[in-house]
Amino acid sequence: MAGRAQIPTCNSALIAMIADEDTVTGFLMAGVGNVDLRRKTNYLIVDSKTTVKAVEDAFKEFTTKDDVAIILISQYVANMIRFLVDSYNKPVPAILEIPSKDHPYDPSHDSVLSRVKYLFSAESVASGRR
Repeated sequence: MAGRAQIPTCNSALIAMIADEDTVTGFLMAGVGNVDLRRKTNYLIVDSKTTVKAVEDAFKEFTTKDDVAIILISQYVANMIRFLVDSYNKPVPAILEIPSKDHPYDPSHDSVLSRVKYLFSAESVASGRR
């Protein structure tokens, strides 16, 4: 498998979150939270005062950290930085768009789902099935 990207392995990895306060609080209560030695957290709480720049910076930070394996981002927040989410193409950390209490999930905006649909349609065409 010469053309495939190597996925790094480590003993432990984090889940990062970019979402509204209720969603982040629920995951923190489940044990997802982390604060490193520099007092940096693995989450960003997005509210009406949070700027798009702050969301972009958090997304870029979480996608470049070696200890983050999954980034959970509320879909309405992902829509704020859709150009970054859609252009991200690395396998780790995986980006998963989740619904929030106030914003229902819309599958037409989910970049992961659209990639999966594209792959399956390309496989169908390549194998002669449709």
